[in-house]
Amino acid sequence: MAKVEIYTTMMCPFCFRAVKLLKSKGVDFTEIDVTFDPEMRRKMMERTDGRHSVPQIFINDEGIGGSDELAALEAGGELDARLEAAA
Repeated sequence: MAKVEIYTTMMCPFCFRAVKLLKSKGVDFTEIDVTFDPEMRRKMMERTDGRHSVPQIFINDEGIGGSDELAALEAGGELDARLEAAA
């Protein structure tokens, strides 16, 4: 199973949507809440070439973007293959 990480904040509908999709797939993932953690947000921004919006999603340490990109992978039939890839 792939290593999945998702940076989120509280009260973010896009984060909620992405987490819901990952849970519906039965994916084990690490959720990193950056709401009140400026240091963790800084680390997220370093990993995403300066992007500060959430969610930011990584599959096997590859940044795939946010909720829309995750949904596009699902709609295109590519998400399952990425999630099954070993870390």
